[in-house]
Amino acid sequence: MKLYFSPNSPFVRKVHVLLHELGRLEEVTLHDVTTTPMNFDSGLVATNPLGKIPALERADGTTIYDSRVITAYLNETFGGSLYPSGARGWETRVLEATGDGIMECAVAMTYEVRLREPAQQSEAWIEAQWTKASRAISALNTRWMSHLHGPLDMGQIAVACALCYLDFRHGARDWRSGHVALADWHASFDSRASMQASGPGSG
Repeated sequence: MKLYFSPNSPFVRKVHVLLHELGRLEEVTLHDVTTTPMNFDSGLVATNPLGKIPALERADGTTIYDSRVITAYLNETFGGSLYPSGARGWETRVLEATGDGIMECAVAMTYEVRLREPAQQSEAWIEAQWTKASRAISALNTRWMSHLHGPLDMGQIAVACALCYLDFRHGARDWRSGHVALADWHASFDSRASMQASGPGSG
């Protein structure tokens, strides 16, 4: 299988962490692409009409995309347990969606500054995205700590990758302020080998 990726994408990092945790890194080759909402990679578009990463080309030549689809597929394909069944399984999916939502807000903030001319940038738009991310962070700190401290699942991986991306692109926002429990959990989770082996600058 081939994964279309960019090393700085938090959505790609979720897939990398899953493969590491399942011990299946060697099953997927990485194909680095450079793509933005305004400059698509032609090879990627040929496999994913949305032109977004990650995209996973399977052995039969078909491609699936969206990080949640890819992680669920790989977890099932490799017999993983990162999507539990029952009530906790639905919690895991909601938690993963929360982490992905934080990523979406953070990426939108990044693109507003990097891809638009200064005169076209909207500070109100940037702050609206941060407000949504901040609400989600507060919810994690008050509602989700017992789940985050439970058995490893994709919800935890998504949240960890989202918070790392905030550190990478928006460190001045200081998401840890007022969220001591979440900050302590993240410090511990980020020490996992799978987290250290992924993300910007990890090689």
